[in-house]
Amino acid sequence: MAQEFDFLVIGSGIAGLSYALKVAEYGTVAVVSKTELKETNTAYAQGGIASVMYDPDTFEKHIEDTLIAGDGVCNIEAVRKVITEAPEQINQLLNWGTSFDKDSEGQFDLHREGGHSEHRILHHKDNTGAEIQRALISQIKNHPSITVMEHNFAVDIITQHHLGKVTEPWMRDIQCYGAYVLNKEIGKVETILAKTTMMSTGGIGSVYQTTTNPLIATGDGIAMVFRAKGIIENMEFVQFHPTSLYNLSVRPSFLITEAMRGYGGILRRINGEEFMHDYDSRGCLAPRDIVARAIDNELKLRGDEYVYLDVRHKDAEETKQHFPNIYKKCLSVGIDITKDMIPVVPAAHYLCGGIKVDLNGRSSINNLYATGECASTGLHGANRLASNSLIEALVFSDAAAKDAVKSIDKIEINKRIPTWNDEGTSHPEEMILITQSNKEVQQIMSKYVGIVRSNIRLDRAYDRLEVLYRETESLFQGSKVSEKICHLRNKINVGYLIIKMARKRKESRGLHYTIDFPDKLKD
Repeated sequence: MAQEFDFLVIGSGIAGLSYALKVAEYGTVAVVSKTELKETNTAYAQGGIASVMYDPDTFEKHIEDTLIAGDGVCNIEAVRKVITEAPEQINQLLNWGTSFDKDSEGQFDLHREGGHSEHRILHHKDNTGAEIQRALISQIKNHPSITVMEHNFAVDIITQHHLGKVTEPWMRDIQCYGAYVLNKEIGKVETILAKTTMMSTGGIGSVYQTTTNPLIATGDGIAMVFRAKGIIENMEFVQFHPTSLYNLSVRPSFLITEAMRGYGGILRRINGEEFMHDYDSRGCLAPRDIVARAIDNELKLRGDEYVYLDVRHKDAEETKQHFPNIYKKCLSVGIDITKDMIPVVPAAHYLCGGIKVDLNGRSSINNLYATGECASTGLHGANRLASNSLIEALVFSDAAAKDAVKSIDKIEINKRIPTWNDEGTSHPEEMILITQSNKEVQQIMSKYVGIVRSNIRLDRAYDRLEVLYRETESLFQGSKVSEKICHLRNKINVGYLIIKMARKRKESRGLHYTIDFPDKLKD
């Protein structure tokens, strides 16, 4: 028996939960989370959320900084929308109970990060995302119109393909009717029907071996929309955070926030030499892609395993006050950041592309919206400006909510959707077939499709992934649905999209750098 809702939300980060709260005034809402509500990319966001708050900052300055980082690929309308609507959404967060740090005069204690020309980053110590997530969850759990479905994994969105109708990728008459969702507690795929569906499934970091993302960041939403023949764009632009804590025994990698460089942290070689001014006049405050490539180059040239981030010259008590979680984490592995330098390496961090959406968050599939990291709104372009992602999610979820409620009474739930058919399938006898393929995908992506790329690496990655795709699809068709095989399938889809779009771009731009085309094409 299918469950029916007015609004289906897949994902429980800032994008999905803020949208759910806004549409819940107009109908019933289901929020599907594949683990718990608190386990999201949002909760891992340390640095903060960007918004123009005080003079001398202006919207135009923030817009200009964003466009410079986006390297000619941004949609100016999307940039202007996010930045001019940001203060209103910050007020909404405050109304929902979010707390941001303030100075002794009662004003917000604004940070400045790489690529920003002014101090405009609101934060809650060094765990801003977790604070926002806490406030949103509190609101969600107290709302009578919202049904929370934790430990439920979305397998595929439902379209007319499931009714036996065939559409080509270039056709624009695809309809979304809801999703097939694996209830992990009972091991059964259930049907959830909805008038509108919101995809807010977060990022793709776990496609790579080293990532700051939670391990559940497997690109599920992007893969689902790709399989449903929705439009995906700009997947080649994968942001690697320059500074994750070097610790080979821990996954995901612990993020050392960019705010620490904004605070005055200095990147040094193993021998203590500062090196960032060899690469960019802005030094340690250069944008992330430049810093990540610089560190990558230093490691390859010198054969070192890591570089250092140094804040020893800063006031010790101030450092502990600003970065209590980083201080505690580093201390747990024998590093006192007030006395010792921090060993850091780049790690896969954020995807700037994804499901293509318009200014209302609408995808190319009817009645399907997407916001947050899984969406390509046009804000980031070829490179994300630090701390722009959380505010992007809020602004576009607000736009999507306003758009969705306009037509909700006119949409009828399609009751002819067949139930999930797993007749003739069985559980895989050897899980090694899944776990080994998963390791191979991550190795392929990390070695061949990382910070610096080349034609020969991309071609080899494509060929290797093609073999894994065929093997995995064959295994999937004969298997009972499990989260592990779905994760593998989604990672392969996402890896394919990154490689395909990286091969197509015959230039180096933003986060995509290839040694075969090191220059940027003229805009």
